[in-house]
Amino acid sequence: MDFQTVYLVIVFALILLFIISFIFFVRRLLINSSTQGNEAEEIEKKLDRIIEQNDRIISLLKDKK
Repeated sequence: MDFQTVYLVIVFALILLFIISFIFFVRRLLINSSTQGNEAEEIEKKLDRIIEQNDRIISLLKDKK
């Protein structure tokens, strides 16, 4: 094989490696963003529950007075 063919194979291999790496990078970003969205929803639900409990406690304290 001559050097031109070797360089051509190396260039195509590097392009293929870049494409594969980019696909995995985007995939990881999508997975992480969906995980963070789910965690945010869980935290929001917990905060809503805490707010409801605080409202109940405040109303009970007002009723006692």
